[in-house]
Amino acid sequence: MNYQRNKSSDRLWPRLRSYLLHNFEPVWRFVQSVPFLARILNAFMINTAVNASRARPHAFSTLTPYTSWSSLTDRTYFARHLPPEDGSAAPLPPLPSVLDLFRRDGTSVRECPKSTLLFPVFAQYLTDGFLRTNMVDRRRTTSNHEIDLSTLYGRTPAQTAVLRSGLRGRMKSQMIGDEEYPPFLFEADGRTIRAEFLDAAGQSVLDPPLGLDKFPGAGFERQLFAVGGDRANATPLVSMFNTLLLREHNRLAAELEKRNPGWDDERLFQTARNILVAMYIKIVIEEYINHISSACFKLAATPAVAWTAGWNRPNWMTVEFALLYRWHSLIPDRIAWDGAEIDASQMVLDNRFLTSVGLAKGFQFTSAQNATAIGLHNTAAFLERVEEAALNQGRNMKVARYNAYREAMSMNPVTSFDQITGDPKRQQELKAVYGTPDALEFYTALFAEDVNPNTPMPGLMGAMVALDAFSQALTNPLLCASVFNTTTFTEWGMEQIEATPSVFQLVARNVPGALAPGVTRKTLGMTRGDWVRSWASF
Repeated sequence: MNYQRNKSSDRLWPRLRSYLLHNFEPVWRFVQSVPFLARILNAFMINTAVNASRARPHAFSTLTPYTSWSSLTDRTYFARHLPPEDGSAAPLPPLPSVLDLFRRDGTSVRECPKSTLLFPVFAQYLTDGFLRTNMVDRRRTTSNHEIDLSTLYGRTPAQTAVLRSGLRGRMKSQMIGDEEYPPFLFEADGRTIRAEFLDAAGQSVLDPPLGLDKFPGAGFERQLFAVGGDRANATPLVSMFNTLLLREHNRLAAELEKRNPGWDDERLFQTARNILVAMYIKIVIEEYINHISSACFKLAATPAVAWTAGWNRPNWMTVEFALLYRWHSLIPDRIAWDGAEIDASQMVLDNRFLTSVGLAKGFQFTSAQNATAIGLHNTAAFLERVEEAALNQGRNMKVARYNAYREAMSMNPVTSFDQITGDPKRQQELKAVYGTPDALEFYTALFAEDVNPNTPMPGLMGAMVALDAFSQALTNPLLCASVFNTTTFTEWGMEQIEATPSVFQLVARNVPGALAPGVTRKTLGMTRGDWVRSWASF
């Protein structure tokens, strides 16, 4: 059943703005067709999303519960949108009772009405690049705090160097059959990392694949790749996207070499990297964020919006953002793959599922599969342990309660559980576990809210995603006024960026056989082919 949240706690102007933007599609199509009107509305929507909360720099980090010079400058710690709890709030309920709220009931798995499985795959790949919790000290992060494709290129210059090919401007790759993939990380014994990825002391330059300790000796057998990110081998679907970007980088480098025969290896590599990062950010906004958005108007990745904006500040990832992006409930229990139904847990750290079918079929299978819905009681059993880790991280970091974040995002606090969800059963469960809305912890409440019409997101989650997405993507150094030009990218490179608003374009030019009969942008993407916009109520 589809429940509608009681909106009585929402403020009038945001409700009216939302109502207008999310209905009257013919009007917004007309506005989109008039360039100067489209530019004005695009800037208005982006600035409204970012200005819903205060701009960086954040006064607090996970280093200390107070502001210090180190907390303002040491970016090995997460920043905080809000200061940590001071201990005056009601005690949090026992963890097992909260985990019960996330557990999926196999008889009532809810599908997302809008998203294909490509949506959470893209989200995972995106966030694995910059939301990087240090597994030893979870207050800390190994993030570069930028959308920089570190999943492909590595976090450090040393990692980038061992991933580069001897071919001019290219990255290392191998052919499996007639398809290009990253090279394997391990020798055939499954334990020994290949010598080309070791430093002078015999230590791996690359971060080991996260979770590999649970599959000893399986590194070669499962065809794990040598890649920039320790999470880029997490599933064959994530590897699929990383492989697509590897192919695009090498395509860009090869074309740049033809057009600029006098350039050396370094300039070819760096220019191809510049183009690909900017292209990726364009896809983040023009496909991924537009998929999340419920508005009829389609946002454009226009760097100029940020050039004079007061929120254009250096990036610093927050602990709240690291928690917010745990969209485990989007993943189904079973995945339709090459004519079989595969238990999703069996695909973890196993790229054989990808190499056995190739990227064309991989993207087709992923786009044909519906994602499940964000929300409580919809997390697959094999992901319950990561829900527990998220709850523990929020509690250990003393993250503020749900209503505090609603107020920080210019929303009214809720005073009853029926303002969070229209499902009477969920209301009763939340009351039984937490007692009052003021006691709700941030992580649970993000998923307790009903999903809004025409988006896969609940309200607070969607608002915070928009805030961070625009304020972190459009502030990328490659998009600043003095850099975003043909000197950085070449005229051809600028054309390539402009011509790539979706994953479909990347697949079409890099995956032979991907455009089989019937495969179009409507059938290969993040949005379900059968999705139909619904009328959004006031």
